[in-house]
Amino acid sequence: MVAIAILAAGRGTRMKSDLPKVCHQLGALSLVERVLNSCLLIQPLRRLIIVGYEAQRVKTSLQGYRDLEFVEQTEQLGTGHAVQQLLPKLEGFTGDLLVLNGDVPLLRPDTIKKLLEYHQAHQNAATLLTAHLPNPQGYGRVFCDGNNLLTQIVEERDCTAAQKKNRRINAGVYCFNWSKLAAVLPKLQNNNDQKEYYLTDTVKALDPVMAVDVGDYQEILGINDRKQLAKAYEILQERVKDAWMKAGVTLINPDSITIEDTVQLQPDVIIEPQTHLRGKTLIGSGCRIGPGSLVENSQLEKNVTVLYSVVSDSVVKDGTRVGPYAHLRGQTVVGESCRVGNFVELKKAKIGDRTNVAHLSYIGDATLGNQVNIGAGTITANYDGVNKHPTQIGDRTKTGSNSVLVAPITLGKDVNIAAGSIVTEDVPDDCLVIARSRQIVKPGWRLKSQEKSD
Repeated sequence: MVAIAILAAGRGTRMKSDLPKVCHQLGALSLVERVLNSCLLIQPLRRLIIVGYEAQRVKTSLQGYRDLEFVEQTEQLGTGHAVQQLLPKLEGFTGDLLVLNGDVPLLRPDTIKKLLEYHQAHQNAATLLTAHLPNPQGYGRVFCDGNNLLTQIVEERDCTAAQKKNRRINAGVYCFNWSKLAAVLPKLQNNNDQKEYYLTDTVKALDPVMAVDVGDYQEILGINDRKQLAKAYEILQERVKDAWMKAGVTLINPDSITIEDTVQLQPDVIIEPQTHLRGKTLIGSGCRIGPGSLVENSQLEKNVTVLYSVVSDSVVKDGTRVGPYAHLRGQTVVGESCRVGNFVELKKAKIGDRTNVAHLSYIGDATLGNQVNIGAGTITANYDGVNKHPTQIGDRTKTGSNSVLVAPITLGKDVNIAAGSIVTEDVPDDCLVIARSRQIVKPGWRLKSQEKSD
């Protein structure tokens, strides 16, 4: 049996924010969500979140996760004090406890699994995750014998010159035999400058204790300020983009591109510079996205092109061209082999196959059939000041430039709307609609003021 405890009680004053530190976003997920997801491979029996500062806000941010147990730490008196709060919660528990920090979001699931397996294989009282830093200045050093058995942890200020040459540091991630840890937790003392109870002090009272090195030291980097948050995002992006390039995706100028790790890409996708892919987005093979595009929470099927455009919460089907400067949003669905062109906005629209909305149009709350052609400047006037209303347009219908369709309205199949028309009534199939004022020409007409001056 395995339980995990995530330390998430601190405010994070160096973040300069009222938002609890663990709730800050790193890409698509918060810091604490990333820590939770790092434990997916070990499938813990219990998941406990130790909360303190803005506890309700942390709980609310995690309401989408099932079977979480929240433990209050009303005073933040150190890591040892935080874990002491688990004593009543885990009474009778006889398994292993994995202790993680809610502000260390880059741990890979494989690393967590390796730590737990090593701990259980050696039947340790405690196992520490350690890392070899290129520059360990500011960190205490971890010393082990040739069998990875812990001999001592020395704070940097207490290290000799020789000890400072050791680059192995404590990552702050532990796996404990809970029964043995529970026996020593009540004995912790706060005899230090900060008057805090440190979890590392329990290690000195346990035996045997071993260390496991993480392969990539960047996994254990914590987040204490905005600069470190930006660095973590950079690391995460490098991981994600490297993985997609290895999987057959072309990234042109990767440094200018961002791809959240919730995005799915198929082989032979090409991502142009200054393009950003976010949320639960799926992009099919043969698509070319960008330059200068944002795609968020959307599905693009095969061979779609998106140029200098924004697509959010929408579906675009095979072979459709979007942009430049188009905006698709609000559960829009665009069919196969369509064209959505310059300065077009689609909102909650259903567009049939081989339909074109080429330029300067707003199509909202509308359903368009197949092979419809929307002329430049066509507007669906869907809002009456109180409610939104639908527009229905049948197959092969064409609207002239600068047409206004005042919803609710239905246009049948094979309808032609004359340019400049304002259409307010339903139209049956096979019709020509002219809904504009008759042109009047008055020869020799001048303003009265002009006549007087003459």
